[in-house]
Amino acid sequence: MKNIIETIWENGEYSYPAAYGFVPNIHAYLHDDSEDRDCMLVIPGGGYCVCTPHEGEIVAEEFFNRGMNTFVLTYTTDITMSVPLKDQPLKDISRAVRFIRKRAGEYNISGKKFVICGFSAGAHVCGSLAVHFEDIEDPNPAYKDISNRPDGAILSYPVITSGEYTHIYSIQALLGKNPSEEELEYYSIEKQIKDSTPPCFIWQTEEDDLVPVENSYLMAEALRKKKIPFAHYVFPRGFHGLTVANDEFFKGWSGGMYTMEQTFKAVAAVKAGEGVDVSDERRAELEAQFPEVTPPGPPEDFVIDKTLAEDTGFWPAMAEAWIKHVV
Repeated sequence: MKNIIETIWENGEYSYPAAYGFVPNIHAYLHDDSEDRDCMLVIPGGGYCVCTPHEGEIVAEEFFNRGMNTFVLTYTTDITMSVPLKDQPLKDISRAVRFIRKRAGEYNISGKKFVICGFSAGAHVCGSLAVHFEDIEDPNPAYKDISNRPDGAILSYPVITSGEYTHIYSIQALLGKNPSEEELEYYSIEKQIKDSTPPCFIWQTEEDDLVPVENSYLMAEALRKKKIPFAHYVFPRGFHGLTVANDEFFKGWSGGMYTMEQTFKAVAAVKAGEGVDVSDERRAELEAQFPEVTPPGPPEDFVIDKTLAEDTGFWPAMAEAWIKHVV
């Protein structure tokens, strides 16, 4: 396996005020040969506050092992929830798609399928690109003629709507506490499906206790009405954040901590009194949550039911077949 790390924005192109020195980047997982392969860009979730590690590398490795060349995007988030992200995550994924396609020869993906795969809020980033890719003009002329439209989008336990069944904290981190009606409408993805929207693969569990399963149903119904090809699976069991539910996951896999780069930088800045518009209340919360600027682990009594792999664990194989036959 060849691993490559690339910053996707050049000097002067990226200016999010609460970045704290972070610049969005991709980590590549490439086969060590010259064969052109289908490509997957993985977008971790985390409520637009973090990029969760277990929704990045382990997913990229799963689909790498299924024959794809894969990438993980660490996009702009805000753990302080103080500076609304607005369209920056959408710009990040748009640039990432163009960045990778511009280097298709180097990454051995020339002429092959390009699929994006997001989880939770990361699925909202993917869905936003799927419906709004035509709106995103790249500031760099070098990317002007490179398409940012993915060939397909995998939406895993996705945040979709800004309406009744939304995940309110994701929308708040994205748009702030007082978004306009126009912003809420624009980022309610089920209301923005177009004829040009690429095929989508949606999966979630009925037991999801964080993002209401109605989000998946809203997206599937909107795609059906527009006659966009889609697959929609709702598994009866499983918690939010189950990702690939494979052997590595159940062994207590940990890795891919690079996705926490911006979070660590932000927490360090807040502790040093250098946070941007961070309230005293939020500063106290972050100091308690990150006492050593490391991510909190699961409770000691946290046990995962491995039988979940008997149903939910099949979604990567189902997605692989969907990529082969539908995308």
